[in-house]
Amino acid sequence: MKRVVLLLAVMVIIGMSSAKVAEVLQPYEYGKDPFKPAPYEVAEKNVTFNFEQDVQGSGYFMTYRYAKAGALAFKDYVHGSGSIDNEFVMFTQELNKNTHPIEANWVDENVSCISVKEDNVMVYSPYQFAIGAGYYAVNPLVFDSLLKEKTWIKNYRAGTSMHHEVEYAHGIDKELEVLAKEKYFKEYDPFLEGVGYTQMKINEHVDNGKVHFGVLQAAGDYASVPGFPAYPDYKSSWFSELRAYKNPAIEIDEDYFGTYDITKNMTLNVPYKLTQKSEDWLPCCSGGWADVPRGKYGFGSDATGIFDCSCLSKARAGMYGPTNVNPPFKAWA
Repeated sequence: MKRVVLLLAVMVIIGMSSAKVAEVLQPYEYGKDPFKPAPYEVAEKNVTFNFEQDVQGSGYFMTYRYAKAGALAFKDYVHGSGSIDNEFVMFTQELNKNTHPIEANWVDENVSCISVKEDNVMVYSPYQFAIGAGYYAVNPLVFDSLLKEKTWIKNYRAGTSMHHEVEYAHGIDKELEVLAKEKYFKEYDPFLEGVGYTQMKINEHVDNGKVHFGVLQAAGDYASVPGFPAYPDYKSSWFSELRAYKNPAIEIDEDYFGTYDITKNMTLNVPYKLTQKSEDWLPCCSGGWADVPRGKYGFGSDATGIFDCSCLSKARAGMYGPTNVNPPFKAWA
């Protein structure tokens, strides 16, 4: 009976050990942990979207456009009644490429872009819309909505936000260009580069309305962080410290009421670059524990005996037993 119990215990231990080894040897799933990428040669995803529009007409109109690519986000909203002549072009791209060869440095690259160009002319006027042949044919619907237009671009890698809005306007004649780019490039030894670029150009005439411009630049940024998405976890204390409205490096808030001709060219560029040579984990050929960079100890406060080779005598003693025993004890022959 004791032999059976002992055998079962040994089998349980072996099973636990095998499961642990299998867990260690199992490759990490892509996307689970950006700091522990899976071992493969090349993985690439390239998503592009192109949108072109040309609209002329009169009546009631409402448009909503939203795009997200990597750490970038763009939104545009328009509504009003009257006439509209609109040309709109938008292009987005999100490229993620990881090159992990067996016998060369690994390279991770994330590149995203949002580009928008718009030429928009709107003139306010009430509009009546008859429906069917019944009551609403005799009593048409009346749309009487002043003009509103709102555009914002956010670059989370750079910590940048730009906002433009027109409300309660009787006429809008606007040319708009928006360009946002973000890049993260890492060669595991020894190069890292991150860039967040945001630009908004506006040339417009507003007739009898309200115009708002806003720019926020956070004191910190995520230029050196891999795989940083738009709309991150706002509950994270780490992200909270970099919120632009909490600790802005740049803050612009402008409002104009009336009739104006306005030209704006706003550009924010946040580059980050790091080049360094990583030390070997243990420089055995040139030194010992005392030569390892302090940030790479990680084995407790007292590991001198392991890394300065003085533990060799202890290892021999463990293998052959104390040397003062006659004859010396041997762990195995």
